[in-house]
Amino acid sequence: MRTALGIDLGGTQIKAVVAAENGEILRRELRPTHDGIVDGAFAQTIRLLAEELGGTIPIALSAPGLASADRRKIAHLPGRLRGLEGLDWTNFFQRESLVPVSNDAQSALLGEAWLGAARGVSNAILITLGTGVGGAILSEGRILRGHLGRSGHFGHLCLDPDGPRSIVGMPGALECWIGNYNVSERSAGKFLTTHDLIAASEGGDDFAREIWLKSVRALACAIGSLINVIDPEVVIVGGGISQAGEALFAPLREELAKVEWRPAGNAVSLRSAQLGEWAGAIGAARTALDTLSIA
Repeated sequence: MRTALGIDLGGTQIKAVVAAENGEILRRELRPTHDGIVDGAFAQTIRLLAEELGGTIPIALSAPGLASADRRKIAHLPGRLRGLEGLDWTNFFQRESLVPVSNDAQSALLGEAWLGAARGVSNAILITLGTGVGGAILSEGRILRGHLGRSGHFGHLCLDPDGPRSIVGMPGALECWIGNYNVSERSAGKFLTTHDLIAASEGGDDFAREIWLKSVRALACAIGSLINVIDPEVVIVGGGISQAGEALFAPLREELAKVEWRPAGNAVSLRSAQLGEWAGAIGAARTALDTLSIA
């Protein structure tokens, strides 16, 4: 049975899985990294990990940023993971066959479609809630990447044309409403993390609950808008904030019921991501197997 290695690159950890084509995960590895490490050292860590786990089996990578059109490199990754932007991974690994690179959220959705919350689904979106907000689109069974690889950056969806700008310049963007990066600003300095905000809300703090429900309503409006544009069967919510469970999903379902267009009563299925932090690496392994199939 064919196997492949998927590697997910992050600023603090490298996650790697060896997967068989039947979906069995044969091995998982975590390796610490340091965003900002000297040029070349990060890539060398990845090379050594690939040699240890993969040998000559197919490899694919998942990474933040925008992958190049030929999928050989991370084309746009300003200020992060030094030495990796523009690195041709196929040449780096000295492979004759392509070592494809995918955006991490897009890879995570592919993993969920293979072995997780979108298994058996042809049309789905993934929204990741963390420091910012990311996402990806599965359309007719294929990951939608778009012209420059920007597809799925839902965090920069405008909800308020007069609001503060996101890191790409979009006013009133979704991540400004629910991203972890500005919780202190949204709560007048009372809470430093979304976890703290939710805990206080669940504990009966009216101020915290007002802020949290406002964030959830913004998320519901964004999801409802995406449903109108993309028409998915399933909406998957992942990322660190999704680990709040029903503290997130109960009010989110309630708010979605108010804004979602449901022709003939057909509501989109709202699901929690199943693969957790391993989704990107699992999706990368699937990409490697798919690349082998068409080689």
